[in-house]
Amino acid sequence: MDQIRVTVWGENRHERTEEHVAKLYPDGMHETIAAGIREHLGDAAEVRTATLDEPKHGLTEQVLAGTDVLTWWGHAAHGEVADEVVERVHRHVLSGMGLVVLHSGHWSKIFTKLMGTTCTLRWRNEHDRELIWTVDPTHPIAQGVPHPIVLPEDEMYGEYFDVPPPDELIFISSFSGGEVFRSGCTWRRGHGRIFYFKPGDQDYPVYHHPDIRRVIANGVRWARTDRPRRELPELLRYDTFSAPTHPGPAA
Repeated sequence: MDQIRVTVWGENRHERTEEHVAKLYPDGMHETIAAGIREHLGDAAEVRTATLDEPKHGLTEQVLAGTDVLTWWGHAAHGEVADEVVERVHRHVLSGMGLVVLHSGHWSKIFTKLMGTTCTLRWRNEHDRELIWTVDPTHPIAQGVPHPIVLPEDEMYGEYFDVPPPDELIFISSFSGGEVFRSGCTWRRGHGRIFYFKPGDQDYPVYHHPDIRRVIANGVRWARTDRPRRELPELLRYDTFSAPTHPGPAA
């Protein structure tokens, strides 16, 4: 199979405005996430990055046409993501592009649009220990992952998580305050596969953790579909989800 073409999208705001985040992620969280994918997938993946403040947020038609899997991390500026870009990403997901949504991306415009719910949850940022328990050890995303993954510190997310019932529940997190959370879930929308993975608040070095990097890379591999690659002119001419047109009744 051809290389998995991956675009790692990041908001890239905390890293430029908060000194402690810049120390954890001097090249940006998006670059750290991209490095983890390259580390685990190697030559099987071609990885690029894009950020909010690029023209069209770095997600042009050309970029998305050349993307098999898009990863998404956002937090402070969900409202700044242009609706036309959200519509573009949504169309590509329905047409077969994979989407890996990370941490606070649960409130992104694209995730809430795909879920059709508020995607709200409980949260507390008090340096909780997080244990990530594998509840579906046969799933490809859980391949090579310890049980549990131990994060000494992370933001707490707790139930109720207002999303549709997942097609597959792979991970559940528990926290030092006693809360639990469905932290690794998949859905299918149209021809596209979606993986949501909770860990990764900007205040903690979570994306440097080897087991978290492995899960994300596994998620990218899983989210890649076998839909045939299409060239840009075809994407611009056809909407694969339009109902076929038929001639009207003969006069």
